[in-house]
Amino acid sequence: MKKEKLTLYDLFFIFLFGCFFGWLIEGIWTLIKKNVFINHSAFVIGPINLVYGVGAIVLTLMLYKIRNSNYIKIFMTSFITGSVLEYAMSLIMEYFVGFVAWNYSSKPLNINGRICLLFSLFWGVLGIVWIKLIYPRLKKSIARIPVLEGIQIIKFMTIFLFLDCLLSFAAVHRGKEFDKGVSPNNWIEEKLDQYFGVNYLNNMFNNRWNR
Repeated sequence: MKKEKLTLYDLFFIFLFGCFFGWLIEGIWTLIKKNVFINHSAFVIGPINLVYGVGAIVLTLMLYKIRNSNYIKIFMTSFITGSVLEYAMSLIMEYFVGFVAWNYSSKPLNINGRICLLFSLFWGVLGIVWIKLIYPRLKKSIARIPVLEGIQIIKFMTIFLFLDCLLSFAAVHRGKEFDKGVSPNNWIEEKLDQYFGVNYLNNMFNNRWNR
């Protein structure tokens, strides 16, 4: 029997799945909770939430070797991994973008508002669901993609994500300038105001992008 391997090829598709699936679930959750759709994307184009994409990769790497272990071990590994990841992502986002997209200060047993016990418990449960139910099915789906087509998808999405990242940083920078009352200096900034202005950014970043 051929031993299953986890490759960079697999991880890229796991990342894409996590980006989209996390965006979808959070969008549905806020729609039910607040009766309004919030575009929880990290980039201005496409349903892409990097936090969940990175989370999917990290959880997979941390849980892959213990995927056949008991639920308690998987839960605790996910609990710790998810908490550390969420705290780190909060710091990174604040440093590079200038805001924090979530704040748990009002929830009990939180650390600097970046993580809290409730969501750390969610990470623990998510790890079990991910490695026991979602990952095995996802791995089989990835294996069905013809390799040459899969490589082309990876090349295309790598270029797309890079350009989307540059555009997103430009939109956030322009949004901050707009809030200061600075007028656009060229047609590019005019287009950023038109298509990715402060209203778009506020919805995308849950009204915290400029705080």
